[in-house]
Amino acid sequence: MLVVNWAVTAAGRTALLKDLLHVTRPLGVLLMAFSVAYVPPVLLSLHDGDDALRPYLLGMAGNLGLGLLLWLISRRSRRELKSRDGFLLVALTWILLAATAAVPLMLGLGLSFTDAYFETMSGFTTTGATVLTGIDDLARPHNLWRHELNWLGGLGIIGLAMAVLPLLGVGGMQVYRAEATGPIKDSRLTPRLVQTARSLWLIYTGLTLACTGALWLSGMNLFDAACHAMAALSLGGFSTHDSSVAYFDSPLIEGVLMLFMLLAGINFATHFLAWRGRHLRPYWTDTEAIAMLVLVLGSCVGLALYIWLEGVYPDFLTALRYASFNLVSVGLDSGFVNADYGQWPLAAGLWILILSCIAASAGSTGGGIKMIRTLILFKQSARELMSLVHPNAVSTLKIGGQVVSDRTALSVFGFIHLYTISIVALSLLLIVSGLDAVSAFSAVISTFNNAGPGLGVVGPASTYQPLSDFQTWVCAVSMLVGRLEVFVLVVLLTPTFWRD
Repeated sequence: MLVVNWAVTAAGRTALLKDLLHVTRPLGVLLMAFSVAYVPPVLLSLHDGDDALRPYLLGMAGNLGLGLLLWLISRRSRRELKSRDGFLLVALTWILLAATAAVPLMLGLGLSFTDAYFETMSGFTTTGATVLTGIDDLARPHNLWRHELNWLGGLGIIGLAMAVLPLLGVGGMQVYRAEATGPIKDSRLTPRLVQTARSLWLIYTGLTLACTGALWLSGMNLFDAACHAMAALSLGGFSTHDSSVAYFDSPLIEGVLMLFMLLAGINFATHFLAWRGRHLRPYWTDTEAIAMLVLVLGSCVGLALYIWLEGVYPDFLTALRYASFNLVSVGLDSGFVNADYGQWPLAAGLWILILSCIAASAGSTGGGIKMIRTLILFKQSARELMSLVHPNAVSTLKIGGQVVSDRTALSVFGFIHLYTISIVALSLLLIVSGLDAVSAFSAVISTFNNAGPGLGVVGPASTYQPLSDFQTWVCAVSMLVGRLEVFVLVVLLTPTFWRD
């Protein structure tokens, strides 16, 4: 209400218009640049001779036209982006790109705007939740489009823009700070931001090609291999089959996907340092990566033992296969499944969802709180407990030998507070709308952490199609808020943000 009351004043309207004009120009450029993304499904449709060509040509034209219109409106508004401009640009980019990307799915598959927007937002945020059934029978361009959205969303649409905007006279540093994940955002791998973006995308592309080759050699056809590789490296979890990875029933394929999902769950800065130094030492010295691997791999063994003893599978090795794949996939916020873990004991499914909140590293393509925040939270809690026993002792908070400032620790606690409130509020909305508590809570946890399948109505053997339009929009908002790590959207609702 304070935002609304303030914004309707003359000064508020003027400031709001100026802010919108300053970000509209780069937003228009991004929309025009995104038109290139339609080329692969267009070419595939021409090759296959299916009926998907027209929807993607119209989608491309609409995207290009809207971007050009926004650029023309604001072409005279030129200045270096400020911090708050970066937040506004990030939010508007995700919202508008998901809307424009929905056009081919509406025209080609007859989806409502609500369902099409949910599907594309799920793709961009690398959530992997879907409202589609009969995926095996989709024209290949539609499946390619879904996986391409996963892949582009992996490092963030704005990550690519960091290499483009500076060339257009619009600085990218403010956008980088708004989009970067994790509590420590100001460290750069190379002196120039553009070089950083290009290096990370080079590594990301290289790993995707390596995963494609490995899946192809493991028995997938080339199209399935490329699509699943894009979904694995982005931790997006879309599949070309209704039964996801269970369709292939191949331990070898599952092992390849697990390896690359684990790599995608590690900070890409660590991959860059290892690649630049031609040495594996950065992995051994990355406290966050070690903690993630110990937690995830240890949980695989523990969960396998638990479901084996509960009689879910007849032997431990079979239990280990299914427990490991689903835990690595959903726990790292990918969303591939090879079994219906919703039929396992409830504690097993809940533990997988809990891991989806904390396991992925900052700077990875995963979502959730991130492992670095979890480590800071635990160490700060231990520090507080020590101060109760030794009130005069002076202690510092360190992660991997590096001192973490009190300001960073406070920001982590602030993030956890907003993270928890958001999940509770969104879950209550779904419960009030008529969804049962298990389905509502797991749907929000899964979408907020960009993990994909939940439990109950939205379990791994189902889709999000049974949800009402209102519930679908709640989940779409949950994906966006979670992907942008809460602060980016919440800060837009504060009166301070809009003041000059």
